[in-house]
Amino acid sequence: MATLLTLRSRRTTETGSTRLVVPPGFRTALGCDAVGVPARYGFRILSRLPAKGCVYADTDWWWWLVPAGSDLDLTWPMPACYAPGTEIPDRRPRLIHHPDGTSPYTPPIPLYLLTCQLTGIAPSWPVLRTRGGGVLSEHVHPSGPDRP
Repeated sequence: MATLLTLRSRRTTETGSTRLVVPPGFRTALGCDAVGVPARYGFRILSRLPAKGCVYADTDWWWWLVPAGSDLDLTWPMPACYAPGTEIPDRRPRLIHHPDGTSPYTPPIPLYLLTCQLTGIAPSWPVLRTRGGGVLSEHVHPSGPDRP
């Protein structure tokens, strides 16, 4: 069974990349992207996440499946890598975590916050706030919103 999952976990393209393939039986109505981190962070992130989706790994990188668009208004901290459509460099990743249930996704916000914490980068993202009947976009940092 592990060999079958390994073979289904990748599809090579002409560009030296591969697209992670969701194992059968999972619902992917939200589409799929992937977030990769160097392997040195892999076990720490996996052990601290409250919910875990499909996780793939090779000797250098670990990849978590997240809903498509999980990079919207987020800048994933270096050295993390965001892979739209789950297209990653072909290093022969294999499925190392198969979640219970029918969702292949790792919730992106806890993954983002853990990645920020482990890389020493402060999380930040824009939010919309209402002022005087209008909507103003602000960028929120841990020290507070930036003011124009």
